[in-house]
Amino acid sequence: MKDFINKLYKNHSLIYKVLLFVSTTFLIVYLFPKSGKFKYNFEKGKPWQSENLYAPFDFAIKKTDAELSAEKKELSSNTPLYLDVDYTIEAKVLNIYETQFKSTFFDSLSNRQFNKLKNVGKTIISELYQYGILIENYDFSEERAIVILDGREKVKDGFYSNLIKQDEVSDVIDEILYDNNFTNYNSEFKALLFDIIEPNVSFNKSFSDKVLEDALAKIALARGSVAKETLIVSKGEVVEGDKYQILKSLQLEYESQIWSKSNYNWVLFAYTLLVALALLMLLLFLRKYRYNVFENNTKVTFIFFNISLMIFITTLVINFDSKYIYIVPICILPLIFKAFFDARLGLFAHVLTVLLLGFIVPNSYEYIFLQIITGIVTILTVSELYKRANLFISVGQITLIYIIAYFAFFVIHEGSIDELKWETFIWFILCGLATLFVQPLIYAYEKLFGLVSDVSLLELSDTNSKLLKELYNKAPGTFHHSLNVANLAEASANEIGANAMLVRVGALYHDIGKMKNPTYFTENQSTGINPHDELSSKESAKIIIDHVLDGIELARKNNLPDRVIDFIRTHHGTSMVYYFYKQEQKDFPDVSKKDFTYPGPSPFSKETAILMMCDSIEAASKSLKEPTTKKIEAFVENIISKQIEEDQFLNANITFKEIESIKKVLKHKLANIYHLRIEYPE
Repeated sequence: MKDFINKLYKNHSLIYKVLLFVSTTFLIVYLFPKSGKFKYNFEKGKPWQSENLYAPFDFAIKKTDAELSAEKKELSSNTPLYLDVDYTIEAKVLNIYETQFKSTFFDSLSNRQFNKLKNVGKTIISELYQYGILIENYDFSEERAIVILDGREKVKDGFYSNLIKQDEVSDVIDEILYDNNFTNYNSEFKALLFDIIEPNVSFNKSFSDKVLEDALAKIALARGSVAKETLIVSKGEVVEGDKYQILKSLQLEYESQIWSKSNYNWVLFAYTLLVALALLMLLLFLRKYRYNVFENNTKVTFIFFNISLMIFITTLVINFDSKYIYIVPICILPLIFKAFFDARLGLFAHVLTVLLLGFIVPNSYEYIFLQIITGIVTILTVSELYKRANLFISVGQITLIYIIAYFAFFVIHEGSIDELKWETFIWFILCGLATLFVQPLIYAYEKLFGLVSDVSLLELSDTNSKLLKELYNKAPGTFHHSLNVANLAEASANEIGANAMLVRVGALYHDIGKMKNPTYFTENQSTGINPHDELSSKESAKIIIDHVLDGIELARKNNLPDRVIDFIRTHHGTSMVYYFYKQEQKDFPDVSKKDFTYPGPSPFSKETAILMMCDSIEAASKSLKEPTTKKIEAFVENIISKQIEEDQFLNANITFKEIESIKKVLKHKLANIYHLRIEYPE
């Protein structure tokens, strides 16, 4: 049992990666839409590339979205409106009219005239309430059909124009009085009727909506059918018009039949295999080409998290409305990976993510082509992300590539630009703007995952930072030495294509441990007193060696990133404090080298190797007397050759060619520092 537990502990990192791999695979498969995949690829306006296709089963020809939309629109405009009427109001108005008519008109009128006027008033009321008076005006077409309901029973039908609006009552009174030659009584009738007329018709929205909903539900989704073994399309035939719609109908029917209960587990298993293969390729890539990333579980988790996040966001957008698919800023992915790792890893992860998204997006070939092209453009154009102008320029280029590629695809599919949907370009512009969100996202990731980007490195390179100010105040000589090393290291990194910003920051902080005992280091001994004179060689060596451990402790206390701390740990590698070793050897020939050797480790990257070379060269250059070009060249060669002989660069991925380039830079820089002129041959 103990051996088993020890084995588990020993392989805990690998076990974690396996669990991460499995959980990410299942998460992505869970996000995938629950449908099968049609085995043929076809595009509108392009020739059919496969063999003659015959219907594998009977299926209905689905109507297009445009056809269904037109039918729904027509049905919505033709379905009658349902209105409620209250006939008791008309009776009430007539009763009031009977009682108030006599008091309104003069007693001097003859009986015949009086009765005629009274009947005209009743005619007006009857006309107003023939269909009814609307309680409020509604925004409907005058030709819209209506049904008048009394309770739940239909009592009358007609058109919306038959109903009297409240502002039309006066016109009805005027018209009837005019027809009966009683216009001289206009004011009296209006005074009487306006006081007693009440609206009695209201729009029954809930009932109208229900009737419309029932009608819409009865719309047929198909317009005909195709019998089994019927030839659908021949090889080389252009897919357009009805052919395209029949193929789309077959695709939908095929996918729904594939994702049946009996096939569900098989299809799910197949999806799992494909996703697992893609993620496995990513892990193998990391193990072979980015082993330091592969060994770091936090970084592997970070990579898998971002891939899953992009797939999750894309799935949400597709479920909402697939036309917004290009708003999702997929290019954030290579930007983030390039900021924290490198361009090659960023592009590899981006391509795998886009291939996975190809399962769920419409027009997958078009989508994959666009996203891979823009991913490549992102990797090629974005450099020095910490410079805001560079990000804006790159986002502009990404957006332009999207627009150009989409335009080309549209012309290929449609053959013209007559039906080009210009609003699609707005989605690309919004995608570009969303890509700018990468800056705050990088900051958030730095805090969540403990990573460091060039943006943070730029902040750390500020010599006004708290820690560097403290170094300047406590150990000014060391601070000056660190600045010189930073300049040499940055120039060397630029020469071989290493991360210049990272190596500069590493150089600025590599000797912060000397702040604990600054006067024990030559560059800070301004008084001419050397405290080592009072110590044994072993004690002196311990103080010198401890500046590495003190630096690591101080860096952790000040929350410096691990990538910067790596420079403090490795800048002396496993070399010896040679001066004090030789001093001790005079008195004790059998002295142990261990007491005079730095704890290491030796450099394990190009950047840490560059710092070791530049640190040794800059420190030792102070001992050069009457430097000449030849002396400097021999001096640089000797120091770096000794480091190579001691296997200090054995774990660093740096080549001999790159080391030669660094030597050349260091020789040139030292010559400039000592103001040497070129020695011309005599």
